[in-house]
Amino acid sequence: MLLLTGSSLSIEDVYDVVYEFASVGIADEAKTAMLASRDSVNRWVENKETVYGITTGFGDLATVHIPVAQIEKLQENLILSHSAGAGEPLPPAIVRAMLLLRANALCKGFSGVRIETVEFLLRLLNENLLPIIPSQGSVGSSGDLAPLAHLALAAIGRGKFWQFAKQGAATRARLDSTNHETVAAERLLQEKGIAPLQLHAKEGLALINGTQMMTAFGALEIFESRRLALAADICAALSLEGLKGTDRAFDARLHAARPHAGQTLVATNIRALMRGSAIRESHRANDPRVQDAYSLRCVAQVHGASRDAIEFAAGVIATEINSATDNPLIFPVDDEHKIAEHIEGGNFHGQPVALALDFLAIALAELASISERRIERLVNGSLSGLPKFLTEHGGLNSGMMIAQYTAASLVSENKVLCHPASVDSIPTSANQEDHNSMGSIASRKCYTVLRNVRAVLAIELLCAAQAIDFHRPLKCGAGTEPAYQLIRSLVPHLGEDRIIHNDIQTIIELLLGGGLQAKVRMIAEID
Repeated sequence: MLLLTGSSLSIEDVYDVVYEFASVGIADEAKTAMLASRDSVNRWVENKETVYGITTGFGDLATVHIPVAQIEKLQENLILSHSAGAGEPLPPAIVRAMLLLRANALCKGFSGVRIETVEFLLRLLNENLLPIIPSQGSVGSSGDLAPLAHLALAAIGRGKFWQFAKQGAATRARLDSTNHETVAAERLLQEKGIAPLQLHAKEGLALINGTQMMTAFGALEIFESRRLALAADICAALSLEGLKGTDRAFDARLHAARPHAGQTLVATNIRALMRGSAIRESHRANDPRVQDAYSLRCVAQVHGASRDAIEFAAGVIATEINSATDNPLIFPVDDEHKIAEHIEGGNFHGQPVALALDFLAIALAELASISERRIERLVNGSLSGLPKFLTEHGGLNSGMMIAQYTAASLVSENKVLCHPASVDSIPTSANQEDHNSMGSIASRKCYTVLRNVRAVLAIELLCAAQAIDFHRPLKCGAGTEPAYQLIRSLVPHLGEDRIIHNDIQTIIELLLGGGLQAKVRMIAEID
């Protein structure tokens, strides 16, 4: 069981909980911290102190004092009024990540919630009882208010849950899909014998005041981005084989002269993937070409820059998933401070995540952009020396012609999606909240870019394998040969036209599961 402390969750943990259904609980140290901050909240309520969101209204209504008798009604009203989302519902996978991340943030002990409240969130997560959350409505400051309000709405028995055919047994595909039945929260909780969550002082605010929607997207995007970055290296190496490119552009001495970490790693990967290639040796001595086109020659520089950007974003997300992001935060007595304090601040502001995910989307889009250029070289007979559109009987057959159209379409769509969301801000709450991050929009755009990149890489793998077919019986390198063999075990040579969509989907599934990367990494020792 994964025990939450509020400070030790990793991006890999998030993926394991979301997709592998790792069980989650609360560490004893987190319980101790939560008890201390909860005691402070109870004391302030008893003493009728003025504390934002506990004995006052919210946003521009912070100056309105709330009587003690109405404090719990205040928290319920907060959830009802802030459940104002719009748009298509979030995928269940994102909801699972949100439940985990909100629980982890509360476990830090700065939010003043009861242990029972966090245990309720974790029960929903562990039993795969997932609230339906509209995807639109967050401006990314004061946290992801509307999405998290819808999460809390289901918890108090007023919203809706997804109705899986068999609760707790959802597959990866089903967690990424929103094609499920829905059920009223009150009914589902009753069927499960679960009493709706009763919100006490501060708890409604603590549940919705955080960056957990954008960070849920971010954590899963980082995990998948790392997988795709490795897949992109494999794609490039296979295309180098198919186009009879040179490996000299990946010489270690060249990259030591410009030692960016990502660039150096990618060059090492390409050398390892192509090591011992009979295709490469077949044209080493008598090739009239001096150097390859940029989409081949500059793979290390372009892929490497994207990898460095992915790791920058990963650092931001790794910090954010272990941060307290609500307001106010509660700090108990310690050696330096003799009284417990509540401090009103802005840890809910999503700017760090917004900037990182805008950058991540751009980095991912570049992997697809250069991939599409390699696809074009593969299908363009005048550039490749291969049969036009990689078909033996052009004219009667169109081969991979339209697959390149699809790649071009996805790359162009990514260019639109990569306009940064974080450069925009619209004031809210009567100008009290006068700068917002739009991090939720950055996170959702990045999710779409990620899917588009995966599809482009799948098309490149198909084209590269088809090109390599024309070089047989010559074998590929130490890593490219097993990659080629795995592709061919799933998709046969394109001898005559068939439905290319089905082939693309097969390879997308291969990339989604990480099977290609895992097999090649094991054999060729790449990273």
